[in-house]
Amino acid sequence: MSRRQIDITPDLMLRAYRAGLFPMAESRRGDRLYWLDPERRGVIPLDQGFHLPKRLLRTVLSGPYRVTADADFAGAIAGCAAPAPGREDTWINPEIEFLFLSLHRQGHAHSVEVWQGDALVGGLYGVVLGSAFFGESMFSRARDASKVALVHLVARLRLGGFTLLDSQFLTEHLSQFGAHEIPRAEYKRRLAQAVMAQAAWLPSPDPAALEAEIRALRGGGRDDA
Repeated sequence: MSRRQIDITPDLMLRAYRAGLFPMAESRRGDRLYWLDPERRGVIPLDQGFHLPKRLLRTVLSGPYRVTADADFAGAIAGCAAPAPGREDTWINPEIEFLFLSLHRQGHAHSVEVWQGDALVGGLYGVVLGSAFFGESMFSRARDASKVALVHLVARLRLGGFTLLDSQFLTEHLSQFGAHEIPRAEYKRRLAQAVMAQAAWLPSPDPAALEAEIRALRGGGRDDA
């Protein structure tokens, strides 16, 4: 972790991601940003290592939610920045929001939104470079909403030919899906390959193809409820 010496711009953000670094603020109200380069990096598998429980599959395919991508990026990042039970503070300060909104306008940052009626109840956002997706944060205001967003993200990334899904850190929430840590050197080896490869972000994939890809995720899962 190193203290910021220069102003962070969207262009600098992209160069940092290519090098394996990412910024965080001290707190929601903090005015300092730091570059992080963890010794061990969390990654979520995009192959058969992804774990999709049966119950969640049913929720994704026939639950009460409607899922979109890039329909409300500002709402998604605001949801991630807002306090929630068990997470009274976040690392997303106004400068972080401004930078990611700029990256979104440039086509480098994307979101997945989960709706219940007209209410935004969950979602996530991240950065795309080549065939790498750098997941930043997710939020949930209804049961399984963030999980539904993650399943949709993984299915869309698979359809688009992505090869790396970076979760930055490993959490208990993510480990249930098969997320794991790899050493910094291994991460940067995978990153170098991913940013040079081509992939397509698909905000509106063919619904039948998307459903088939979601069902295919279950192929590597354990036989659980």
